[in-house]
Amino acid sequence: MPTIDMPLAELERYEGRNPRPEDFDAFWDSSLAEMRAIDPQVELTPHEFRQNIADCFHLRFTGTGGSRVYAKLLRPKNVQGRLPAVLHFHGYSASSGDWNGYLSYVANGMVVAALDCRGQGGQSDDTVATKGPTLNGHIIRGLDDDREKMYYRNVFLDTAQLANIVMEMPEVDPQRVGCTGGSQGGGLTLACAALEPRIKRAAPWFPFLSDYQRVWEMDLDVAAYDELRKFFRSFDPRHEREAEIFTKLGTIDVQHLAPRIQAEVLMGLGLMDTITPPSTCFAAYNKIKSKKRTVVYPDFGHEGLPGFGDTVFEFLSGL
Repeated sequence: MPTIDMPLAELERYEGRNPRPEDFDAFWDSSLAEMRAIDPQVELTPHEFRQNIADCFHLRFTGTGGSRVYAKLLRPKNVQGRLPAVLHFHGYSASSGDWNGYLSYVANGMVVAALDCRGQGGQSDDTVATKGPTLNGHIIRGLDDDREKMYYRNVFLDTAQLANIVMEMPEVDPQRVGCTGGSQGGGLTLACAALEPRIKRAAPWFPFLSDYQRVWEMDLDVAAYDELRKFFRSFDPRHEREAEIFTKLGTIDVQHLAPRIQAEVLMGLGLMDTITPPSTCFAAYNKIKSKKRTVVYPDFGHEGLPGFGDTVFEFLSGL
């Protein structure tokens, strides 16, 4: 079987390399309490989009650090009763994309919310000021500051806050909400399901933001993870702070959030993936305690997985 990583049998037993901070649970419990204390000041503005099935809205809310966070919201026209909902999370540096990409879910009688990650390619603001370097990436943003200012700490909380906002909508059944996304969106799918335990189904594929130390040890801290290499080369060239840095990164490592997940999980991945190596995906998957299954593509890397989009659609249509 092709692979750039461990054999599949070993992947299915792999438990991850990146350290977990001793106060990990307390940190995230405190972070969630901070998030819940925020008045989100939700704003819904209608968006004119010529089609026959969806009412479309620009949704904005206040997240941690005062950032105004944006999401597209679509719901079936003439809503009657409470409907299932799906949250969509995009890939690294991108945005929530075009409205038409979500109409299949709306046509299936579902509400859709698609997040723009703060400070990336969409409309969300990122107003959290940090000290220390940022270079050209988000993983290391806030790494030399308080952990509360780490970029992905706040994006993870944005996903949970969006889930809560959607669950409180009168047209949504809060017990029938799912989430999905690939790469960065896959990592955010796992984070959302971990931080909002009412998420019913989660469908990530090749999740980013997992097992940073394993990526470095495989010499794959390039592409999406290359800021790790640049950080060490610029600010710790002898790796004298290596244990400290990887432990701090453990705060935003989705493998350590995974045991909190109560949702049913469907994960897709390719065994030839050099961007988010299979072992890093399994590091998170193997820690999930709820009902779960993988869909493995032996000959595929970080790319479209044939048929997986349909599999996800059917999976989430069962909400």
